[in-house]
Amino acid sequence: MILYLMRHANAGLPRPNPSLDARRGLVKDGKEQCVLMARTLSAFKVQIDTVVSSPLKRALQTAQFVATELGHEAKIEINPALAPDGKYTDFQAFLAEYSNTEGVLAVGHNPNLFEFMGKLVTGNGGASLRLRKGAIARIDLNRHPAQLHWLIDPRLIRNIYASVGKSSRPKTSRK
Repeated sequence: MILYLMRHANAGLPRPNPSLDARRGLVKDGKEQCVLMARTLSAFKVQIDTVVSSPLKRALQTAQFVATELGHEAKIEINPALAPDGKYTDFQAFLAEYSNTEGVLAVGHNPNLFEFMGKLVTGNGGASLRLRKGAIARIDLNRHPAQLHWLIDPRLIRNIYASVGKSSRPKTSRK
């Protein structure tokens, strides 16, 4: 299985009340991050068979925006292992449940996502990998330990898109 592990996009500032925070939705910048990252996945010709999200609104919205942009029409599945309080044993059960699926996009939260990714890649959790909001990691689970192929941050993609239109060569006039 190829696992695309994504942290939810920007949802503004956390709320002190846990029940209100669970219903916190994406802000405008977060929606733009989703479209940008989905277009990046599309440019990499990523094939997603299943999209799974944390039950929290901001993660579910992230999954919906990315899935829509990729043309994924199947229902987004919800799994509590991807919630902020998800445990690694639950995450392992989640991976076992989808082991016969080729491409899975899983949208969740920090701090557990980067801890899960560290344990997958090193086998013991010795790696500390940062997932900013909206970032996506491609992890090949067909190897042991799993192999991290890439980790893409929305800030990096924005900078790339901004520089594509600019030429690195100075303009010269030929009049």
